[in-house]
Amino acid sequence: MAELEILGAPQSNFVWTCRIVCEEKAVAYNLSPVFPHTPEIDAIHPFGRIPVMRHGAIKLFESKAIATYIDRVFTGPALIPADPVGAALTEQWISAIITTIDPILLRQYAVAYFFPGTADGSPNRQLIDAALPKLTKPFDVLEAAVAKTGHLVGDGFTLADAFLVPILYYMNKLPESGKLVAERKAVARYIARHLERNSVAATIPPPMPKRTP
Repeated sequence: MAELEILGAPQSNFVWTCRIVCEEKAVAYNLSPVFPHTPEIDAIHPFGRIPVMRHGAIKLFESKAIATYIDRVFTGPALIPADPVGAALTEQWISAIITTIDPILLRQYAVAYFFPGTADGSPNRQLIDAALPKLTKPFDVLEAAVAKTGHLVGDGFTLADAFLVPILYYMNKLPESGKLVAERKAVARYIARHLERNSVAATIPPPMPKRTP
């Protein structure tokens, strides 16, 4: 069978999710570390976003499609539960992460630290301060969601957790969001536990690259 190839910057939470899925399924893969809107990405993704995937003649874009493909094509533990309720709950949380949690925590808040666009590269306080009032609700929702079992769905690791863990990894590293994590004991236990999971520990990305303003 052709080798699976994931294309995208390893620091991307969505690239990281796809790598976690590969590790969970024990799938051999090649990571090509390229940025969005490069020729390799544009050749597959019509909007130039990462990650994209190649597997023989199969080409896919969007992390959810890629992760689902890997889960269904390869043997190993299923990351989307077989029962309809568990599958629906997994899809529910993935949708919430992609449409609400990621945009607030990463695209509005964390980006102001990692890619601030300031003249001296210092954190963009204007963007950070604008995002801060929006942070509490996602963390409160997640606290309630993982308090019972330490997972988003049922009592096992699912694709929903693979989407959430990379986001919380970055939140744990930033001052305001790190404080919110520490104040929510279930979330703090959740991220500490899953960072020790083999599939996560093996794929922790290098630091964010420095990019000129």
